[in-house]
Amino acid sequence: MRIQVPFLRVGSVEVPPPAYQSEGAVGLDLCAAVDAPVTLAPGERKLLPTGYAVALPDGYEGQVRPRSGLALHHGITVLNSPGTIDPDYRGEIKVVLINLGAEPFTVRR
Repeated sequence: MRIQVPFLRVGSVEVPPPAYQSEGAVGLDLCAAVDAPVTLAPGERKLLPTGYAVALPDGYEGQVRPRSGLALHHGITVLNSPGTIDPDYRGEIKVVLINLGAEPFTVRR
């Protein structure tokens, strides 16, 4: 069963809406709502905005999960994975990223 989940754009940085990246994808990809590159040094963590809020129906949760390619190739992951978005949360979705790699990593979107 599919449900409709409304997203609301928040903040001043233009970002594409959350979107499926393939026909078989089960999760939406989010972009970082940053107006300048953000660099994470090895071992550093940062809270990054997405530019969107969501209204989940009662009985549902959202999850923020890391991309496997970022983890494998750069050591970038979501620190509290999976990050839970409760159905009563109405603020901006933000993601805690950490750099577990050996090199700095720059987030551009």
